[in-house]
Amino acid sequence: MKKLAVLLLALLAFWSVANAQTLVFGQSRLPISLDTATDGNSLTVGYQIVENLVGFKESSAEIEPLLATSWEASEDAKTWTFHLREGVSFTDGTPFNAEAVKFNIDRWNNQDNPYAFSAEGKDFTAWPSIFSNFHGEEGYIVESVDVVNEYTVQFNLTRPLGFLPQLLAAAYFGIHSPAAVMEAGFEYGGPTKGVVGTGPFVFVEWIDGDRLSLDRNDNYWGDKAKVERLVFRGIEEAATRLAELEAGSIDIAVNLSPDDYAAVSGNADLKVVFPDADLRVGYVGMHQSNKPFDDVRVRQALAYAIDKDAIVEAFYGELGAVANEFIPPSLLGRLENAPYPYDPEKAKALLAEAGYPDGFDTQFWYMPVSRPYYPNPKDVAEAIASQLSEVGINVELMTEDWGIYLDDYALGKFPIYMLGWSADFADSDNFISPFFSRTQGPDGFGWNNPEAFDLIEAAQSAGTADERAAIYKQIEQILYDELPAMPLVNPRTLSATRANIEGFLPNPLGSTVPFRTISKN
Repeated sequence: MKKLAVLLLALLAFWSVANAQTLVFGQSRLPISLDTATDGNSLTVGYQIVENLVGFKESSAEIEPLLATSWEASEDAKTWTFHLREGVSFTDGTPFNAEAVKFNIDRWNNQDNPYAFSAEGKDFTAWPSIFSNFHGEEGYIVESVDVVNEYTVQFNLTRPLGFLPQLLAAAYFGIHSPAAVMEAGFEYGGPTKGVVGTGPFVFVEWIDGDRLSLDRNDNYWGDKAKVERLVFRGIEEAATRLAELEAGSIDIAVNLSPDDYAAVSGNADLKVVFPDADLRVGYVGMHQSNKPFDDVRVRQALAYAIDKDAIVEAFYGELGAVANEFIPPSLLGRLENAPYPYDPEKAKALLAEAGYPDGFDTQFWYMPVSRPYYPNPKDVAEAIASQLSEVGINVELMTEDWGIYLDDYALGKFPIYMLGWSADFADSDNFISPFFSRTQGPDGFGWNNPEAFDLIEAAQSAGTADERAAIYKQIEQILYDELPAMPLVNPRTLSATRANIEGFLPNPLGSTVPFRTISKN
């Protein structure tokens, strides 16, 4: 009997240690891809495996060296030199060096690169959204990357760019093992192959629709992760994520509903987690390939028809503020214009002036997953639909799979749609170029404004912060007047952990949170 008791105690101790070494993370869905995706659920996972040349300080949007130890620009800011960390290997045993950096940049920048797999259907959409376009296309920035020596690379640009390190810190641009990419081919980044990087965790398995698991990289060049295994689960509804957190089946739940704040803060088994600041915006897009949204009066009517204050108060409470422009508070170049006020009569008058005195019917597409800017997207969509109906805009609410949604909105399939943005880096350009540049404006909104496109490129090349701020104000005024999309909310993101979790340090950017600092006591 005594031996049985000892055995049971030993098994219990073993179970406790094993359980303590596995961290279960609840997000709104599993990744789309670990190679090409631009959504936060994919980037959060990938960020634990592959590392960028430039990183972010803990719980901050301030950049710091990562796989590059230092960098400098030429006097005209058209040539940048990066010095790389020595003695680092990918987890497949191949070396990290300048050739590896060039391999990655070339496959992102050149659509005809054999390892871009463009012909098979891969599309590195993040590259043109951050770097204006692919190589050889109108407005492209990166001319070439040269290997200077084993641990030095040189970026050659088509125009001055004073903040290249900030761009390279965006979560999309982790450095992957060239050998792994070449071996896996088109399947690289998917459930069967995963990805290979230099980071603190290693890909183990991805069971689509169930979970994705990573193990600690015990040969990591930096500080080792504090847990042995990460398990990511896709839990679509915010309320379900909270219920699982309360039950203890997950350790961290992100993008909870603001309505859950009281429940979380009042539960001794849980801890509320906020970033120090949030750089995010939720917006309502209107694609001008769909009539009547090619008429600015109709777009403005929609903005006057939506009671933004009521929606933010109802669905965000104290964890949100009405957005008056795309550039969020704290970044340079804001106009500080008041948002379009709630004015149904003005909306009706504009519709009549545009030839729609009785309104019209259309589709309104809402996101199928919760994200930091829309924790409860369907509820917000229903509220907006109700307000639009009061001025004669009768919408059919629609949604679809998240991965397909992200493709279709840029194809002009959605007359009206909900989407948002979490910053990749703390600069105003990141809230302008990904939406309204020469390559992105026509895709996301069917919007073509050469004056705005030229101003965006001028802001990227401007030499001083004051010059850039003045240009961004001009851009914001154009966006305010032409309204290709309506900014709705600047949210504050609510996440929570079990009380025994330490070291989860969200930053204002969202997807660039390292998990190696997290411990489970």
